Amino acid sequence: MEKTTTFKQTNHWGRTLLSFFMVLFTMPLGHALMIIMDNTMSAGAVHVAAFLMGLVGLLIVVAGVFAKGDTRQTLLGFFGGLLFWTGWVEFLFQYYAWRYGVQPEIENGVVVTKPEYLILPATFGLWAMVMVLYLFSSRNGCLFLTWIQKKLFRSRRSELVPHPMSRHVSIVTFMELNMILWSSYLLLMFCYDKRFLGDHHPATFFVALGCLVGFVFMFRRQLRIKPWGANIRMSIASVIVLWTPVEVMGRINLFNEFWVHPERYALQISLIVVAFLLSVAYIVWVERKK
Repeated sequence: MEKTTTFKQTNHWGRTLLSFFMVLFTMPLGHALMIIMDNTMSAGAVHVAAFLMGLVGLLIVVAGVFAKGDTRQTLLGFFGGLLFWTGWVEFLFQYYAWRYGVQPEIENGVVVTKPEYLILPATFGLWAMVMVLYLFSSRNGCLFLTWIQKKLFRSRRSELVPHPMSRHVSIVTFMELNMILWSSYLLLMFCYDKRFLGDHHPATFFVALGCLVGFVFMFRRQLRIKPWGANIRMSIASVIVLWTPVEVMGRINLFNEFWVHPERYALQISLIVVAFLLSVAYIVWVERKK
């Protein structure tokens, strides 16, 4: 009788949890940073600082192309992408909304959607344009895009998308972060829009529930990823998918989003900053030691 050998897949809890929380901490910190800048700086100074922030982010991502090591390139692509998105996407929308007098969405005397997010759905065509590039011109590691390609192209997939684009880990991380953030913002804004659904519509609830369930499967897959760089890149997708139901629950006041009031919750924000810096320092130390 032939002897069969089975291999037990190992769950890497330590690095997965550390990678996950490192990325997760950036979500409230990013919101808090924008609010602090708005509250402590003049409008002109905010937008100059935001432009410089985006420029620095882009330079960090480019520097990551020439860095050595998968983990180091991943971290540079991630941090540079965060600065780029905050400075050249969110604050730039804010600038033009402010410049042309776009009014916020107000319910019961409370601002529920800021002006910059109200004009963000206008980028849907640009988002679709980039997605066409990924679908027809790139064989990549995104399981969702790969599944769509297999369903659309079937036996012709190898003919239509025979090879990936040039792979620079820093650029891959940068694009992953920005595309998933962009996609989630568009999804949320269309769900919140009362001409389509509305924030209390059952479909919005099921979108949030679907993302929560999807996160569970993504996290289970992430547990099997041993390399630090790949685990961090998977954390980016997992955290943003998880943050979608968090945004929905905050929108309908199921809990208090303390990060939108950093002046009231300085202790909590400070603890998140410390935890974030410690997690980054540990990952960098482990990588340098290796």
